[in-house]
Amino acid sequence: MKLFKKIAFITLIASLLLAGCSSSKDKSNKHNERNKEELVLAFDSEPETGFDPTTGWGRYGSPLFQSTLLKRDDKLNIVNDLATSYEVSEDGKVWTVKLREDVKFSDGEPLTASDVVFTFETATNNGSVVDLNGMEKVEAVDNYTVKFTLKKAQSTFVNSLAATGIVPKHAYGADYAEKPIGSGPFELVQWDKGQQLIVKANPEYYDKQPNFKKITLLFLNEDAAFAAAQAGTVDLAYIPAAFSNQKIPGMKLESVQTVDNRGIVFPFVKSGGATADGLPIGNDVTADPAIRHAINIGVDRQALVDGVLEGHGTPAYTSVDGLPWWNPDTIIKDADLEGAKTLLKEAGWKDTDGDGILNKGSLKAEFTLYYLANDAIRQSLAISVVDMMKPLGINIKLEGGSWDMIAKKMYSNPVLMGWGSHDPHEMYNIYSGESAGIGYYNTGFYENKTVDDYFTKALSATSEQDAIEFWKKAQWDGTTGLSAKGDAPWAWLVNIDHLYLVKDGLDIGDQRIHVHGHGWPATDNIVEWKWAN
Repeated sequence: MKLFKKIAFITLIASLLLAGCSSSKDKSNKHNERNKEELVLAFDSEPETGFDPTTGWGRYGSPLFQSTLLKRDDKLNIVNDLATSYEVSEDGKVWTVKLREDVKFSDGEPLTASDVVFTFETATNNGSVVDLNGMEKVEAVDNYTVKFTLKKAQSTFVNSLAATGIVPKHAYGADYAEKPIGSGPFELVQWDKGQQLIVKANPEYYDKQPNFKKITLLFLNEDAAFAAAQAGTVDLAYIPAAFSNQKIPGMKLESVQTVDNRGIVFPFVKSGGATADGLPIGNDVTADPAIRHAINIGVDRQALVDGVLEGHGTPAYTSVDGLPWWNPDTIIKDADLEGAKTLLKEAGWKDTDGDGILNKGSLKAEFTLYYLANDAIRQSLAISVVDMMKPLGINIKLEGGSWDMIAKKMYSNPVLMGWGSHDPHEMYNIYSGESAGIGYYNTGFYENKTVDDYFTKALSATSEQDAIEFWKKAQWDGTTGLSAKGDAPWAWLVNIDHLYLVKDGLDIGDQRIHVHGHGWPATDNIVEWKWAN
């Protein structure tokens, strides 16, 4: 009865949203004039802070309303967007970008180098998630040439050019995040916070015009999105794995590979230290490499994919699996309980009191694992890992909580976290000694001089391609590295497929490997979406 009421409610809401858009005489299942040019999508995430690229909008999916200097294609290669070309100086510190001269914002004003300078200076001053700390200055050489000067060479700066939407200097104000103007393929029509976003095609867009003139994005939780799909009122709905086995007539399941990963980050150092804020650092149990390696080879990643994700995912071995800078040599043999037991025994871990928990002297092989309490997948992964470790004599206690609570515990306790980006700089943030203790980066205080040296070489390369060799060696060079074959500061578990119920006949193009689930990564190629018939 509750499900029926929910479906009826969603049907009513969607009907109101679509009022006037479809003909009452159209009773067929064929695409009518409305749904040839209009789409209704259901996502469970809403950008609460709005649509301002200088504060982070567009980092996890297309910025929709704005264009970027560069972008990634379906093979994740860097290609031009607003730029016609770019050059990097021999020392890697000066990046010169040439702009298209035919670009207008949606209000008809031309986009020039001054807008690019304004965007990057504003992003720097905002001090948000847009990390431009490595930029010394940005200046307009002429109306269509921009020069970026970095403090030192940084190959990953290319990602700042590919992820930062350009805002108009003439129309940027305090309310820009709610009323964005840009040069992207769409412009905002209406934003009802907590409910929906309506966008329309931008007639000033300089590139291929979208096939859809109007798109409505409904912000629905997982249950409501699934109910809306059942009611036939949405063309696409993001759903969790728990609903993936339920068939809906007229819709198909699209499963997209991701680097939206989940794993356990371990305190790498022994206890005793404290952060500047007085939070404890380190854990004597997880500081023992035998514990970290035993968990890595003892966990059954495929069982987690099959059991927790209903088969919609892949085992994870690093934070960058499948990306161009991933080192496939990091794959390890897991579900090896006997190997894990041998490793622990050789390291001096024994059950001397018969309670089923190993100890080394007075130190028990037990710790508390923290996870985000309102995340069902993280909770299920954590519970499964606890069960997998019991036969090894490793006792893991679980505690769910908010990020505010976890932030106080994460430097001295393992935490089930998730990352996933098209920017290799994220690997530096997670593992670099310089990142230790900076917010949620490198919470375990991991440090390996050889790994840090590879990071330095990767960042100082003058191109992303030249840097790849060093990113791979940082993961595993045959002797050491940040992966489970090396120091094992993490036990990566799974990459979560992103699942969408898609109306029959809707072609959402070639979806590139998705990033972490913030935003709407499926919309990266939304200009290419079309009806197949």
